[in-house]
Amino acid sequence: MLNYILTSGDRAMFNPIFGKATVIVPAAGVVLTGTGIPKVNNKEICIVGDEKRVIVPPCSYTSPPHITPGIGTLSIESLAANQIAIKVKSKRIAVLLKGTTFIAKFQVTTPAQTPTPPQPDLILQYFGTGYFTTTNMKVKGR
Repeated sequence: MLNYILTSGDRAMFNPIFGKATVIVPAAGVVLTGTGIPKVNNKEICIVGDEKRVIVPPCSYTSPPHITPGIGTLSIESLAANQIAIKVKSKRIAVLLKGTTFIAKFQVTTPAQTPTPPQPDLILQYFGTGYFTTTNMKVKGR
């Protein structure tokens, strides 16, 4: 199925629920930087691997009963099959498509705590979801 090709300036958006943890995610999302060729609308296209550069530190989180916020880093763990082009390539690497949802990872760097007595959250990574938004409404790929 055809889907819009992602380009530089498009955004990765993260949903705030990561299992039992709630993460304060950037409301505007994270800007993608494409490294592929050719350009679409004068912007470099995104290829597989460009999503690995989407890293968002620091984000605060809570995870009941750990309601004193902790801190961690957001990233894209893996893409959905419909976010990777099968036929369209750049530099012999598959192009990224808008698709549906990707798997996001939240890596804890400072654990959230219970208020009294203070006890740290023992879970050091949580998984959630996210999606891409695009300004490209002309060029699709499969």
